[in-house]
Amino acid sequence: MGRAIEQQEFAKEAYQQFEKVLQEQLARLKSMLADPGFGIGERTLGAEVELYLIDDQGRPVCQNREILAALPEAGLALEINRYNLELNLQPVTAAGEPFSRMSAEMVHKIGRINAAAQSARALPIGILPTLQRTDFGPQIITPEKRYVVLSRVLREIRGDSFEIAISGEPDLQMQTEDVTLEGANTSLQIHLRVAPDEFADWFNAAQLVTPILVGLAANSPILFGHRLWHETRIPLFRQSIDGRSSEECSRAIPSRVDLGSGWVRQGAYELFSELVHLHPPILPIVESDQGPSELRELRLHSGTVWPWNRAVYDPSDGGHLRIELRALPAGPTVKDMLANAAMLIGLTAAFAARMPEWVNRLPFETLASNFYAAAQHGIEAQLYWPDAQGHAGLKPHKVADLAASLLDEARVGLNLLNVDQAEIEASLAPMRARIEKRQNGASWMLKRHEQLSKLMPPEAALRTLVIEYQQHSGADLCVADWPLQ
Repeated sequence: MGRAIEQQEFAKEAYQQFEKVLQEQLARLKSMLADPGFGIGERTLGAEVELYLIDDQGRPVCQNREILAALPEAGLALEINRYNLELNLQPVTAAGEPFSRMSAEMVHKIGRINAAAQSARALPIGILPTLQRTDFGPQIITPEKRYVVLSRVLREIRGDSFEIAISGEPDLQMQTEDVTLEGANTSLQIHLRVAPDEFADWFNAAQLVTPILVGLAANSPILFGHRLWHETRIPLFRQSIDGRSSEECSRAIPSRVDLGSGWVRQGAYELFSELVHLHPPILPIVESDQGPSELRELRLHSGTVWPWNRAVYDPSDGGHLRIELRALPAGPTVKDMLANAAMLIGLTAAFAARMPEWVNRLPFETLASNFYAAAQHGIEAQLYWPDAQGHAGLKPHKVADLAASLLDEARVGLNLLNVDQAEIEASLAPMRARIEKRQNGASWMLKRHEQLSKLMPPEAALRTLVIEYQQHSGADLCVADWPLQ
């Protein structure tokens, strides 16, 4: 959740100065984006994977700082809770064999984490089913000032406890005084470099297809023994760090966690402007020692707002833009995560050139409804989509059926990016099997949990579920092939 900080307390003047600097840097970014040569470069992909650390009983292990200390050069970063780690992959060119290269690095680094952790293991899973309420609270926060300040300030802004209310079997309703429930969520985040003049179309295309991928990739159905949304991360993330008061929620004041306010009409500047004007600063830290293109305060502020797809400014390589695709869960396997990435990137590339038309074919409100439907119901969710023959109106489609009809589009998009043909087929093969068998991480967990619950007590069923999940995940057996006994 962003870079380290040194301060924990801030005067009113610090917030005023920070907002002034944000306005100055926003104007500077606008000028940079208007430069015809800005941000032009090779198309690249990158990724971050958030991981759980678990013991042999499937319970979380608070060892993230110890593992980071043992592997200082492995591209790891701390997360808000002590039993989570973030694994960062090196950027790769989109052409050639990007997913194979990302897969190899991911497998290698997870292996290094496991070796360093000794008695613990890294597990990619959206939400760990064995979590208990005692696994949250101030004692679980990674002792880094950034996380302590974020938790305190968001609670102060809200002025009340954080309210969690998620429908399921049974419904989950609870209150919490800090943001550590956010740490229950682990994700796969894909980075895609785009040029400024194509940003709007590529960002809109990513938004368009995100609900489909959320349904296909769902992997977070169980929390505290409650069988909730197939991708429970989506409501839990928003509710666990929602700094808005009840009055602000009722008046539709924007959340720091959402899909956005509408289609992007012109370019990345719109999103950065919304970021600055709609969300008050949380970490008002001004650094004077920086070059004019660093924009450190704008980047710091961006890290305190968490849209499901985010515009990112990066000062490296002369400055460039990325789209950070944040809606997918971690897991179940490396192969499945790279299949999710290939499908998402392929569809985004395929639809980008058509988005000037498609923003008129699908209202943004319908897109948002699709997103939450996919999160709630997973691979069997019904999404509304424009008619394939071009007739007026929107038609309901099951996620799996819609995805099956779009597999060739994903291939087209990956071809446009000059991905090798063999790489395309290998990367999409797990997705094709998942669609055909209608089985993803969430559906497998729910069905297997139901089976186990008939054989043993609730706690044992959850423990066995996680142990079996870890065995299949560790073998890198695609989730479509996981057995149900």
